[in-house]
Amino acid sequence: MQYSHKVMEHLKNPRNMGKMENPDGVGEGGNPVCGDMITITIRVKEDIIDEIRFETRGCGAAIAVSSMVADLAKGKTIAEAMNITGKLVAEELGGLPKNDLHCSNLGVDTLHLAIRDYLDRKEGRIRRRKEEKLEQITANTECCCCPYCDAEFPKDAAICVRCGNHIG
Repeated sequence: MQYSHKVMEHLKNPRNMGKMENPDGVGEGGNPVCGDMITITIRVKEDIIDEIRFETRGCGAAIAVSSMVADLAKGKTIAEAMNITGKLVAEELGGLPKNDLHCSNLGVDTLHLAIRDYLDRKEGRIRRRKEEKLEQITANTECCCCPYCDAEFPKDAAICVRCGNHIG
């Protein structure tokens, strides 16, 4: 399979690429098999991703995916951005070759890490260890509790914004 027109467009003219000074959240992800490395930084205002930047070292698919992830997340609430999936990114790019599909998951996972970092910083934590138990983050009665970390989330959420596990 060749790259789609949309993949080539994002590869030739990536959006939201570059460094961000003093971000609210940082996510770093990589694939040791292919060597792709992605860093995503976000700035959040009133629970909305106001600004997003990425730096990607890797193949063309990884760069196009990073650009599309940034496009999809910008202007979304934290909960909406946590519902972005690798499948959605691949679909929005008009498909990816089978051997590049892992890039869409890497891009989304890195976005989710940036969001979790933002939430940790908002609670006064510098970094959260994976094994650390987390407390509830809201007391909203329109929420449900995550079975993995006990955090509350909106009833229609598909992914917990605290631990990143699929719940929907």
